[in-house]
Amino acid sequence: MPNRVRTAVFPVAGLGTRFLPATKAMPKEMLTVVDRPLIQYAVDEAREAGIEHFVFVTGRNKGVIEDHFDRQYELEHTLESRGKLDALSELQKDLPSAGQSSFTRQQEPLGLGHAVWCARELVSDQPFALLLPDMVFQARPGVLKQMMETYEQTGGNIIGVEEVDPKDVSSYGIVARGAGPDSGFKITGMVEKPKPADAPSNLFISGRYILQPEIFSLLGEQTKGAGGEIQLTDAMQMLIRTQDFTGVKYAGKGFDCGSKLGFLTANVVFALDRPDLAEAFRNEIRGLI
Repeated sequence: MPNRVRTAVFPVAGLGTRFLPATKAMPKEMLTVVDRPLIQYAVDEAREAGIEHFVFVTGRNKGVIEDHFDRQYELEHTLESRGKLDALSELQKDLPSAGQSSFTRQQEPLGLGHAVWCARELVSDQPFALLLPDMVFQARPGVLKQMMETYEQTGGNIIGVEEVDPKDVSSYGIVARGAGPDSGFKITGMVEKPKPADAPSNLFISGRYILQPEIFSLLGEQTKGAGGEIQLTDAMQMLIRTQDFTGVKYAGKGFDCGSKLGFLTANVVFALDRPDLAEAFRNEIRGLI
């Protein structure tokens, strides 16, 4: 039986330059899909999967994320005094319990691999989940929960994957698929942003991982790779030589909310999935097109 995954890491130190000027004073992770911040979707997904400790790797001007996962007594008192108990209950439901959240700083923008390495002392020598908040999923059950079900059977390292149009593989990290079903197949290799002719598959790494703690020592020794940054994929390519990696082609659809098109699409899809908004919003869309 593999060690239980209790901790999730959320890298939230990025500058969000693709959304300037909106992200000049507000973290991109606090941009909302309908009425929930991107980071809240990731935390909700982790909580559904049984995560108990939420580790946020932050940077400068990210204090509002910490505030979001804290109590706001004045707001709660105002909602209670005005009888808005449903809204109050929703706020309280979203909060991690006392002591469940930890925050650490990535002091330089040295890439995703470096951000993960910054969480090493908080994760310690246990397996952990890694969730990139830019990716938001419409999936029931959530993507991480689907991956956890596979992890309980296989152990090792798990990567969530989704199909992409073969002509677009050069924008993603792509895995090589070995034997096994969609719910858990052997990953035999991975490559970052290959040319379509060189891609081993059309399955892209979609920002959800379960990783063993040995990744930290590899990241600590990692030299800078593409873009002058410490790349997580480079460390995983080294770890795959000694540990198993399993791919999960999850049931659901992901939206890259780090891009404007993905962000706008996610807002439309999630609004149409809301019983309180769907009909009126659909009518508005019909009127526009």
